[in-house]
Amino acid sequence: MAIDHTLIARLERALADFSPPEPSTESVGRVVRVGDGVVEIEGLSSAQMAEMILIDTASGEEVAQEMEAKPLYAVALNLEEETVRAVLLGDERRVREGSQARATGEVLSVPVGENLLGRVVSPLAEPLDGGPNITSRTRYPVERPSYPVIARQAVKQPLQTGITAIDAMIPIGRGQRELIIGDRFTGKTTVAVDTILNQRNEPKERRPICVYVSIGQKESKTARIVRQFKDAGAMEYTIVVDAPSSAPAALQFLAPFAASSMAEYFMEQGKDVLIVYDDLSKHAVAYRQVSLLLRRPPGREAYPGDIFYLHSRLLERAAKLSDEHGGGSITALPIIETQAGDVSAYIPTNVISITDGQIYLEGDLFNKGVRPAINVGLSVSRVGSSAQTKAMKAVASKMRIELAQFRELEAFAQFASDLDVATRARLEKGQRLVELLKQGKAEHRTLFEQVVMIYAANQGVFDGVPIEEVQRAARELVGFVKARDVEIQKHIDEHRDFPEAVQRRLLEDVFPAFLEAHPKWKQESSPAPEGVH
Repeated sequence: MAIDHTLIARLERALADFSPPEPSTESVGRVVRVGDGVVEIEGLSSAQMAEMILIDTASGEEVAQEMEAKPLYAVALNLEEETVRAVLLGDERRVREGSQARATGEVLSVPVGENLLGRVVSPLAEPLDGGPNITSRTRYPVERPSYPVIARQAVKQPLQTGITAIDAMIPIGRGQRELIIGDRFTGKTTVAVDTILNQRNEPKERRPICVYVSIGQKESKTARIVRQFKDAGAMEYTIVVDAPSSAPAALQFLAPFAASSMAEYFMEQGKDVLIVYDDLSKHAVAYRQVSLLLRRPPGREAYPGDIFYLHSRLLERAAKLSDEHGGGSITALPIIETQAGDVSAYIPTNVISITDGQIYLEGDLFNKGVRPAINVGLSVSRVGSSAQTKAMKAVASKMRIELAQFRELEAFAQFASDLDVATRARLEKGQRLVELLKQGKAEHRTLFEQVVMIYAANQGVFDGVPIEEVQRAARELVGFVKARDVEIQKHIDEHRDFPEAVQRRLLEDVFPAFLEAHPKWKQESSPAPEGVH
């Protein structure tokens, strides 16, 4: 038989070009212990920290049901000599001793993008609102390093909360981290939610994306907040991430980190983001629970030694990026719950030292009907003043010290049987200022309204108004200014400043006309301008 040399040559060339495929390896272990949301796995010697581990939950007759169920993952958090301890991200009843566990080679990540807007999702971006599944080509790791100093710039743009007391005395800038701290039922969540709702009043080009993270809260409370957002039309620019008290501690621990990754996507697109963590006290408790279950050594109050690092690495992800990096920002409003007003406790002092200021809400003020119940003496904004609008700076520069002096005088006056006329006048002016700063739930004030009200109070326009009628007088004054001189509102809203020409028009024309129209609120002697008293 003749030998086909051509065929042999072709075979030789093919063999010369052939390279065997690289052998694929898979790291597979076995569950040796499960309980309290933690699995102990042996045989995963190559597992990485925070790696996703797929647990094989199918067995025997349950195979068909398990095929329909979602895959069950765990996150490796303890890498020990013989075993790996991981926290489950699902129902532990689906896991048995002896179940197979596979290392995926991937860290935990979440989908990010525009299609998250208007949705209520779990920390793993699973829909909780009955809507379709979140599909996105882009995924961000839950744990991401914060931006270095060189990639940041100073905070210089204001974030309007719509709450006069905050915008005037404790201003917040875009890219700032401002703590909201206080006892239970002092209005902490209300301040944060009202800030999100107020962004509706911002022009679309300036309006930030908002992310509300509910950690360890009652589902009824979160449902009520979502309904508020929907009723106000705020869901179109808001993402709600919910890890309720019924969720595993691991999900509560991961919730703020997952939400930060969702927010960072928008920041990297050059947009501004506002993120609310409600609340980090429960987050610390969830992390303590996870750490104790992982047999990590406890420290003060049984919290693990890295509890400070937990919150610092989370809050450092809030930033104002430099123009070279897109100029986007994340403004963080973490919430901390105190016990009996103790701001010097472990977790509160940790978070106070990490953030750029705090808004302290006091139970005594709340019970007196002063809402928002802000203690001006203990509240501070370390970087926000550089971002405050010119208009607000012009009218509110002395307000903080006036209010602090009033509180001091009020405490002293309780022990005095008889007060002189000047002291009584100062007390009444302080009481009117406190009354002016009161705002109900979802009662937002625009920059124009805030500036006019504060300027009028400074100029003594409300000095003849009974204290209980100050709120009504202020509302009527704002309406009067809008009707009499629309250019004033237009100038303040557009230019966000308050020049002398506008001040003069108010002082010489609008305020006298308002008092003439309301003679019952007119003082016997007309008030002198500020600085002339």
